[in-house]
Amino acid sequence: MTNAVIFDMDGVIFDTERIWIECWSPVGQAHGIRDIEKVLREQCVGITAASMKANLLETYGADFPYDQYVKEAIAVFKARYGLTPPMKPGVETLLRFLRESGAPLALASSTGTKTIRAELAASGLLAFFDVITGGEEVGRSKPAPDIFLLAARRLGVEPARCFVIEDSYNGIRAARAAGMRPIMVPDLLAPDGEMRETAEAILPSLDAARDYLRGQGLEPTKT
Repeated sequence: MTNAVIFDMDGVIFDTERIWIECWSPVGQAHGIRDIEKVLREQCVGITAASMKANLLETYGADFPYDQYVKEAIAVFKARYGLTPPMKPGVETLLRFLRESGAPLALASSTGTKTIRAELAASGLLAFFDVITGGEEVGRSKPAPDIFLLAARRLGVEPARCFVIEDSYNGIRAARAAGMRPIMVPDLLAPDGEMRETAEAILPSLDAARDYLRGQGLEPTKT
């Protein structure tokens, strides 16, 4: 049986980690929220919206009007990008390569399933994935392994036969905890010593990830 590949979405498929923080920047400036970009980068990459809210309430206090501010940030995001955030370089080439290899493909993101499907559909990528798993479908956010284990079950593939392509520390931790094969393609955060020990490979781009997976035996089978 061929290996499966599970993708994170934000920071891997779409360049949304960076632009989401950029969309919070004017909200922070308007309301005097100190260090909001730093806090989001260090505490909120790769986690669910519920976990992000909990982190911001812990940092800024229980009276922090998160729901109001996140609506403002979403309005900035939609005004700039609508439902088609910019894709990371090499995404379509990698997905076509994997589809031609016959590898089962899943997307497992802390983002909600409705948003995942809408953004993938608007970008013409939805049909590449056999399974979509969103953050609201599991009880624990990354770095817990729940979302990856659920994706593997839905694919019908043993965890040990699943590569995971991730950009975040919590995503790499979650993939390793699931007993999978984590491949880190860094986005906002450069890999540290923990990531170099935890990830099977740290690669500079999705093109490099394609070459790595080819080296692991995934090859196009179509003529």
